[in-house]
Parts: sequence; structure tokens; C-alpha cells
Amino acid sequence: MAVAERLAEIAQGLPVQVVFKASFDKANRTSVHSYRGPGLGAGLAVLRRVQQRTGLPVTTDIHQPDQAAPAAEVCSLLQIPAFLARQTDLLLAAARTGRAVNVKKGQFMAPWDMGHVVEKLEAGGCRHILLTERGTFFGYGRLVNDLRAIPQMQSFGVPVVFDATHSVQEPGGLGSASGGNRQMVEPLARAATAVGADGLFFETHPQPDSALSDGPNMVPLDQFAAMLSRLVAIRQTVERLS
Repeated sequence: MAVAERLAEIAQGLPVQVVFKASFDKANRTSVHSYRGPGLGAGLAVLRRVQQRTGLPVTTDIHQPDQAAPAAEVCSLLQIPAFLARQTDLLLAAARTGRAVNVKKGQFMAPWDMGHVVEKLEAGGCRHILLTERGTFFGYGRLVNDLRAIPQMQSFGVPVVFDATHSVQEPGGLGSASGGNRQMVEPLARAATAVGADGLFFETHPQPDSALSDGPNMVPLDQFAAMLSRLVAIRQTVERLS
């Protein structure tokens, strides 16, 4: 709630639309011993309180088709995790809710393969589709960003979001957990904004090194507003050039 309230304050001071995201279940943790979350019912209850208290729209990952309908009762946007981007039944279940759907491009997928994802969602009746670039596997434990993916996926007629924090993730880099390099978040976000990304995805936390998931990738909350202000300035330049 503290993170959400701070993000709502930041949104009031900048020309951006903030959507708050949190996970009721981190279903693809590296280790079976890692914390996963409070579960569907408790997690959606928290997200509902966030929406009611801050006014921010909320989103969350869904991992199974039967999670789509209950999540849609709370969330304005449903998110499909990168590892599940090709799961037809999951995509169709999300589409049937009538909510907007954001699909993260699989780390193992080419940008043009995401055209099939768009087709599946449209076949299921979804009319508000977003795609997210979050890096591609490069050997073991590394991701690389090919920023050509942004205009290539925009060619499908949908907005494209750039996930700056998962792009610096190092899968399995800490042995039983993923590592990352948060110092590279802003440089990549700047590049994606300059290329013309329609939105940006970040993870932030008051104390990233104490976070229960993805801490090495996270932007410290007290640095987030200043970073976002710099990115807005780049975005405004891109809009003027367009």
C-alpha cells in the first residue's frame, strides 16, 4: 500500500497514467523454497483495497485459465507472463473477460511470433491488447534487448510496453534465485522511450535488497520519481519529433 500511495502521488505530478501491478502468486520462482505470494483470494483483496484507496487501476499476472474471471472482477488489465505467452487456453480465457490484456513476449520468442498471440486474443474477443518486450535469452543467465522488437510488434496495431526491470534480470544468477543489475534499468528505459515505446513497466520497492522477489532488478522507490521525470522529458521530445 505504501508503494501504491507513493505512485499515485507521482502520477498526479507527471503527465503519465500509472497502473499498479502486484502478484498474488509468483508461480515461476527459481526455487521451490522461494516465497510465492498470498494466493488468489487474499491477493485480489489487497489489489481491490489498493484500487479503492489510491484510485489507480490495477493489474496482476494470471497463470491458469480459471484465474482469469476472478482477476477480471478486480483488475482493469490482465497480464500474461512471458513464459506463458503461447498458452492458447490462457489467452482465450483472458480475452473472454472483456478486460484489456497485456502479454509479455516470451524470452524464447521472436517479435514477429507475437502476431499469433494478437490473433488468438482477437479470436477470443479481446479488443484492447498490449504487448511487452522484456528481453530475449542470450546464453545462460543473461537477457539481451533488441529494440527493433518495439516497432516490429507495434506493426500489429497494438501498443508496446518496455519492461525495463525484467530486462536486466539474470535468470538463476543467484543460484536458487534470479539476479539482476538495476543500474542498467534507466539506460534501457531511455533507449526504449527514444525508440517510441508506448509505455514502460518497472518494479520498485522502498528497500529492494529486502524484497521477497526480484530485488536485484528493482528501482528504489525514493529514486523512482526523478527517473520517471527524465523519461517523460525524452518522451515529450519524441512526440515533438513525430
